[in-house]
Amino acid sequence: MKVYLPKNSKTDWTAQRHRIKIPTFNFVRLKEFGYIPVNAVVINGTLSIKAGRVFLSLLCDIPEPKIERAVTPGVGIDLGIKNFAALSNGNIYPNINKTSKVKRQEKKLKRESRALARKQNAKKKAGKTVESGSNIIKNTLRVQKLHYRIGNIREEYRHSVVNAVVKTKPQHITVEDLNVRGMVKNRHLAKAVTDQGFYAFKLFLLAQCRKQGVELRQVSMFYPSSKTCSNCGAVKKHLSLSERTYKCNSCGLEIDRDLNAAYNLRDANQYTILT
Repeated sequence: MKVYLPKNSKTDWTAQRHRIKIPTFNFVRLKEFGYIPVNAVVINGTLSIKAGRVFLSLLCDIPEPKIERAVTPGVGIDLGIKNFAALSNGNIYPNINKTSKVKRQEKKLKRESRALARKQNAKKKAGKTVESGSNIIKNTLRVQKLHYRIGNIREEYRHSVVNAVVKTKPQHITVEDLNVRGMVKNRHLAKAVTDQGFYAFKLFLLAQCRKQGVELRQVSMFYPSSKTCSNCGAVKKHLSLSERTYKCNSCGLEIDRDLNAAYNLRDANQYTILT
């Protein structure tokens, strides 16, 4: 449920450190402090309820910040499943979905989903409405909260990776145009690819690069970033997904597969500029 609330008077949407004045609701206390910039002018807002929680989305007018010149070298980012992202500067960000933090929440979600399905099946056999019953409503809310929590953990991790890369002000950032739709067709990798959220990562990276004035480059999905040797430029014809270490037959280079791809993306000459 969403409610749009415009600014009807000068005192509406008066933002303070710990509270904000919402039209028709007067002052409402904020759960988190410091999220509304001090120099921002709130134009309007929207109240919404999701998984039993109330959220406030604001449209603000903020003065444009000064953009500093990039001073660090370019960065190539190779996204994957074993590791979420491998950077050409040597930083490797692991897959958040393999940590105990997410696995514990997914285990709870699986248990609550099964309990909800049993309750709904019992209602169907009795010939009653599936949505009726306080226990079903409570169980549904628990499932919604777990879905929401897992999604927030993944989203926060993607944002932290993007912020860590962009804040260094690189001359450019190069990513690969992944064929996510084709990757999802593989039933063994579909869930792992979907949980990573590559498209959401790319959208946030694009927004941050525009904000910070960093050039974002994108190479074609057919660019052989993993099969090309980052040392001599030789291209392997066959490279299976199980080969995690790249071994060049020409110069004898042995390097991590994802790191090798990140080097090639950083030094790519054919690309499309997104920002």
